[in-house]
Amino acid sequence: MEEIQIQSDNYRSSSSSASSPASRVPSSNFFYLRKPGSLRQPISFEDSPDWDDTDIEVRVEEGGDSIHAATTPASPSLSKYNSGSLPSPPLPEGAVVARKIAGASVVWKDLTVTIKGKRKYSDRVLKSSNGYALPGTMTVIMGPAKSGKSTLLRALAGRLDDSDKIYGEVFVNGAKSRLPYGSYGFVGRETTLIGSLTVREFLYYSALLQLPGFFCQKKGVVEDAILAMSLGDYANKLIGGHCYMNGLRSGERRRVSIARELVMRPQVLFIDEPLYHLDSVSALLMMVTLKKLASTGCTLIFTIYQSSTEVFGLFDRICLLSNGNTLFFGETLACLQHFSNAGFPCPIMQSPTDHFLRAINTDFDRIIAMCKNWQDDNGDFSSVNMDTAVAIRTLEATYKSSADAATVETMILKLTEKEGPSLKSKGKASSATRIAVLTWRSLLIMSREWKYYWLRLILYMLLTLCIGTVFSGLGHSLSSVVTRVAAIFVFVSFGSLLSIAGVPAQMKEIKVYACEESNRHSGAFVFLLGQLLSSIPFLFLISISSSLVFYFFIGLQDEFSLLMYFVLNFFMCLLVNEGLVLVVASIWQNIFWSILTLVSIHVVMMLSAGYFRIRSALPGPVWKYPVSYIAFHTYSIQATTLLVLQGLLENEYIGTSFAVGQVRTISGYQALQNVYDISLDTSSKWENLLVLFLMAAGYRFLVLVLLRLRVRKNISVPRFLQCNQDIRNTR
Repeated sequence: MEEIQIQSDNYRSSSSSASSPASRVPSSNFFYLRKPGSLRQPISFEDSPDWDDTDIEVRVEEGGDSIHAATTPASPSLSKYNSGSLPSPPLPEGAVVARKIAGASVVWKDLTVTIKGKRKYSDRVLKSSNGYALPGTMTVIMGPAKSGKSTLLRALAGRLDDSDKIYGEVFVNGAKSRLPYGSYGFVGRETTLIGSLTVREFLYYSALLQLPGFFCQKKGVVEDAILAMSLGDYANKLIGGHCYMNGLRSGERRRVSIARELVMRPQVLFIDEPLYHLDSVSALLMMVTLKKLASTGCTLIFTIYQSSTEVFGLFDRICLLSNGNTLFFGETLACLQHFSNAGFPCPIMQSPTDHFLRAINTDFDRIIAMCKNWQDDNGDFSSVNMDTAVAIRTLEATYKSSADAATVETMILKLTEKEGPSLKSKGKASSATRIAVLTWRSLLIMSREWKYYWLRLILYMLLTLCIGTVFSGLGHSLSSVVTRVAAIFVFVSFGSLLSIAGVPAQMKEIKVYACEESNRHSGAFVFLLGQLLSSIPFLFLISISSSLVFYFFIGLQDEFSLLMYFVLNFFMCLLVNEGLVLVVASIWQNIFWSILTLVSIHVVMMLSAGYFRIRSALPGPVWKYPVSYIAFHTYSIQATTLLVLQGLLENEYIGTSFAVGQVRTISGYQALQNVYDISLDTSSKWENLLVLFLMAAGYRFLVLVLLRLRVRKNISVPRFLQCNQDIRNTR
C-alpha cells in the first residue's frame, strides 16, 4: 500500500496543472449531423428502470441541414439509471419518426472466460466481470489491446469458440434465457461486403436471406435500415471493389455492415470496434448515428479502443478492462471522478480515453524505458513517469471499495429480481428462397465483375486461338494421331489450369459466406448449391465458345453429336476444376497459397494423365496409385487398358482410317490401340462423363465438410452457465 501511495502521489504531482474533476467532465454539447426533421424520440420501457429527465434545448436552423442539441444532465452520479437519455422534444414539422424497437436489458454477473493454453485451460482472459446494459443506451467496453474486450463481447453474444470455457451468469430481461435468432445482431471487427452491389441491393439481398415472407415485404425494412444508419445519400452507390468505379469510404462501409444486421430489427446489437480504421470525422458521425439508433430503443453494446472527447461524451456507460480485470463500470462521467479519486486526474487538454489507456496500458512502461535517456536530458517526460502495474492495482482496489461497485451490484439485483418479457425468434427464410437469392445474387455479381469473369472468358478465347492456330492443318495421316492427342491434351490441361484465375472470386465468395454464416444468414449446403447453379451458365459459356473454336481449327469430325460430347466433356472438366478450386480455397483461405497449391496439383495431374506415359507403364506407387486415378485430366484425354478411357479421342478416331505407306490403311481404332494401348468399348465415353460428374460432386461434398469445420464460426446460442463454486475448484 505504501508503494501504491507513493506512485499515486507522483502521478498526482505530475498532473498538478490539471483543473478540478468537475471542470474536466467533457461537454455534452455536441453537433449532431442530422437533417431537419430527423430527430428521433427516445421511448420508455415498462420493464426497465425509470428514465430521469434531462433539460434539453433544441434549435433548428432555418435553411440548415442540422439540429443543435444542447443537453444538461441532471446529475452525473451513478445512482442515475440512464443519464444519457433525453425526454421527447416536440418534433419539427414533417419529421419522420424511426420505427421503435423494444430493446432488452442484458446483465452479466461474475463472468469469467478461460481459453485453452498449451497444456490446459490456464489463461483467464476475463475475470469475474459484472455489468449491465439497458434499452435505449450505449454501453462501451474499453481497454488496451488484449484486455478482454472482444472476449467479453463474444461471451455476451454467445460467440465464443467451443474450446473456450465460460463461468458465471448472463441474464436477458432478468432471465437466464437464450438469445433467439433475429433478437440480436453481431457485427465483427472485419466484415466482408460485396463491392459490385449497391448499398440498397446488398441490404435487400441480406433481407431476403434473413427474413421470411414475400420479396415485396422486405423493401420496408431495407429502407428503415438505410435511414437508421444515415445511408440515404449512398443507397444507390456501389459499395466498392467493382473494376474502376470508386466505392464507399471506410466509414460508410462500416455503417453498411451494421445496417445488414438492422434489417432484422434486433433488440440487442453487439459491435466489435465500430470505429475500426475510421478517422475522427467518420468516427464522430458513426457514434452520432449509433446514438440515434439507440434512441429508438435498441440496446447497444460495443467495444472500443480509443476515441475523441466528443465521442466519449456520447457513451452512456463504460466498462473499463485491463488484463481481464474490471477497473470500472458505470456512467462515463463517473469514470472521470473515479480516476480522480484514485489519484489519477485527467490533465487539461487531454482526451479522457487517452488518459484512461495511458494509466492502464502496460506498453507505456516500455516507452518510458526507451525514452529514459532523452528524458534525463530534457526534463520531465509529461506524466508518464509511473508504474502502470501499480496504477492498475490502485484503480482496481479503489473501484472494489467504492460506492460505484455497490451501486452496480444493487442495479444487477434489481434487473434480475423479476423476469421480463422473453425474446422471440422472428423466423427464417426457407432454404429454397435462400438458394434462389444466392443464385440470383451470384449471377448479378458475375455480370458486373469483368475482372474475375469476363476477362477470364477473354483469356480462354485467346488460349483457344493460340492452340488452334498452332495445331491447324493436321490432315489425316497416321502421324496426325499423336499431334491431335497433343492438341487435345494441351487444350484440356491448359484450359483447366487457366481456371485458377477465378481463385480471388471464389475466395471472396467464401469470405462473404463466412460472414453471413456467423449470423446464421446462410448455410454451407445453401451456399454451395447457389454457387453451383450460378456458375453453370458461365462455365457452359466458356465451354461452348472455346470448344467451337478449337474443334474446327483442329479439324475434328464434323458431326453434331460428337461436337456436343466434346463441349460436354470440357464443361465437366471445368466443373470438376471449380470444385477443386473451392476445396483448396477453403483449406488455405489465402489467395497466394491457394494459387501456389493449385498450380502444383495441376502439374502433378498433367504428368500422370496418361499423355506423357500411359497409365499401365507408370510406376505403381504414387503415380499410378493414386495420382493417375484422381487426375480428372485422365478421364478426358487418355485411355488405358485398366480402365477403358476413350473420351474425346474416341470421338475422332473410331470410324476413320489412316494411310500406312501407299497401299495399306488401318482404322482409327487400330491406330489408337497401337499408340495408346486402348480397346474398343462403345459405353466408355459415357462412363468417363459419369466419373467426372462423381468427381465434381465429391469435391463439393468435401467443400461442404471443410466449410463446416474450418470456415464456419461458432454460431451456437449463448451459453449461460452458472458457476456456484470457486473457479479454482471448478478447474
